Amino acid sequence: MSLSNLKPAAGSTHKKKRIGRGPSSGSGGSAGRGEKGYLARAGSVRKKGFEGGQMPIYRRLPKFGFKNLWADPVQIVNIRDLDKLTGTTVDAASLKQAGLIRYVEQAVKILGNGDAKRPYEVKGCKLSASAAAKITGAGGRVDTD
Repeated sequence: MSLSNLKPAAGSTHKKKRIGRGPSSGSGGSAGRGEKGYLARAGSVRKKGFEGGQMPIYRRLPKFGFKNLWADPVQIVNIRDLDKLTGTTVDAASLKQAGLIRYVEQAVKILGNGDAKRPYEVKGCKLSASAAAKITGAGGRVDTD
């Protein structure tokens, strides 16, 4: 067997349908487009979501919620997750190394879910009030500069 005598599996291929090539082709005349109407014309393209003139579903359904386009994205870390750190210094680089955040460049906020089991030194992260209280209560330091 070589590349020169390879063939596709039996039944896996079929002839291309030749549309609009006369009556003997099986789809001559209107070329499978039906009789008349918008879709029978050349250059006719349905818009995405078009439902035949009916009010489309994206306009029928109620809209809700709000996404602030100008909000700075913040990565969230809970105090209970800080146990995964090897050292006591908490900054973006150490959180990334522990797999707690995705991007070093993005802002990080530490929330107060869980307890601080050892004293941490937090640098360059935002903290909730409860997280700051728990970290300082465990003997840690908070430096948000």
